[in-house]
Amino acid sequence: MKKALLIIAAAVAGLLAPGVAHAETPPGCSSAQQIGATAYVKFADNTTAASVKQFAGCGKNWGYVFVWADFASRYDQFHVTTAVATDDNVNHGKVIGRLDQREVWSKPADTVNRCTRAVGVVSLGEDGWSTYTSKRC
Repeated sequence: MKKALLIIAAAVAGLLAPGVAHAETPPGCSSAQQIGATAYVKFADNTTAASVKQFAGCGKNWGYVFVWADFASRYDQFHVTTAVATDDNVNHGKVIGRLDQREVWSKPADTVNRCTRAVGVVSLGEDGWSTYTSKRC
C-alpha cells in the first residue's frame, strides 16, 4: 500500500512541478519537429507570458504559442496570435486564439522553401507584446 501511494505521489508531483515540458505536435502532422530555438514573449515588467516555437514537417511550417500557467493565472481576457513570418513581412497561416486560450497553432504554411520565423503575440486589451523565433532557412 505504501509503495502504491509513493508512486501516485511521485506521479502527481511530476505533473505539478514547474518547468515540466509537454509534447507539442501540430494538428495533422505528428512527424513535425521543432526547428530553431524557443523564443519568449515578455511584458514590459519582464514577466514571461508565453513560449513561441516554429515547427516543420509534412512539407509545411507552423507557428506555436503556449501561454505560461503563471501568466494565465494572473491575467485574464488575453488573446494569443501566431503565424509563420517570411522575409517579405508576410504572416502565413495566421491564427488568433479564442479569449484566454493558452495553446495556439498557426495554420500550416507552405513556406518550407523560404526563410521563416514563428511569431507570437500576447494581447491584453489594446496592448500587445510579441516576439519572433530565430530565422530558419
